[in-house]
Amino acid sequence: MHVPFLDLRVTDPAEKAALLSAVERVLDHGRLINGPEMETLETKVAESCGRRFAVGVGSGTVALYLALKGLGIGPGDEVITTSLSWIATANAIGLLGATPVFADIGDDLNIDPDSATRLVTSRTKAIVPVHYTGRICRMEAFEALCSEHKLLLVEDAAQSFGSRLNDRPAGNFGTVACFSMNSMKVFASCGEAGMILTDDAAMRERLVSLRYNGTVNRETCIEPSLNGRMETMQAAILLERLPLVPAIIQARQERAAWYDALLADVVDTPPATPGLFHSYYTYTIQADRRDELKAYLEERGVECKIQHPILMPDQPPYKSCRAETDNARRVQARILCIPANEKVRREQVEYVAQSIRSFYGS
Repeated sequence: MHVPFLDLRVTDPAEKAALLSAVERVLDHGRLINGPEMETLETKVAESCGRRFAVGVGSGTVALYLALKGLGIGPGDEVITTSLSWIATANAIGLLGATPVFADIGDDLNIDPDSATRLVTSRTKAIVPVHYTGRICRMEAFEALCSEHKLLLVEDAAQSFGSRLNDRPAGNFGTVACFSMNSMKVFASCGEAGMILTDDAAMRERLVSLRYNGTVNRETCIEPSLNGRMETMQAAILLERLPLVPAIIQARQERAAWYDALLADVVDTPPATPGLFHSYYTYTIQADRRDELKAYLEERGVECKIQHPILMPDQPPYKSCRAETDNARRVQARILCIPANEKVRREQVEYVAQSIRSFYGS
């Protein structure tokens, strides 16, 4: 049996027709960048996250970069983030001339507030927690830490659209929050897209300028920036897909529950968190002899991934940065993402679980 990690094809005829119709509308009106669909999408995403404003941008990486730039992060500043994330998180900090500082993680794979607290210095300007796998971090602890030390809190919610903690949605924390909406995410464009959320009207205006080369009135550059705009076709596609997100999350939660029941006595399955509504960007287990298990699954047609095989402080540009990584190194050697997206069938989940049990002789 072949079990793909993700299947990005649009296989539902009704969804395909809706997406093609949305693209056709954009082609008809011709506003290919920041068209009317963009404003509608920004309003709907802001409302879904309980925020006043949302600013659409070209990717999740651009969202992080412009959010930090908009907050004035720059040379001489330190920004604390997690050791375990895609390199975009560190790059957004480093490209601004600031220095990333890497905190350790807990067994939930998220940044550890105690480690972050130990790393605060007089140079610390902000903290960027990352909701790894879609599991929301202990944000109340980070809100308290930032309040105590007068730090900025930037929520990297790239993987967590639709997740909630104690009925508070991802994207609702911090001075700004950032989403990725690329094609691999639960709320997915057909390519790259991102969103920045804030309740600050002045911050929103600055972000609108920053996403268009730091210009106002489309002509006068008031500060250097990049072209970070979202294509209207992606906004139109996202508008069609937004109503589908609850069903996608429900399907992923169902598959996660199947795996929990089938694997809990063999590997470490994602831990339960009181009050967490998990969107499951990935279903990530922790397993002994992880590399051997991965090879065994791949021989049996099961696609799986290690996200991520290199800790951010081990990447060449950041090896000299301060870091606490004891638990991150232990956990990173054991993590493995197995197929759990909404298109995976029950018999495929059972095949994956049986293969894992077979590997361990269970």
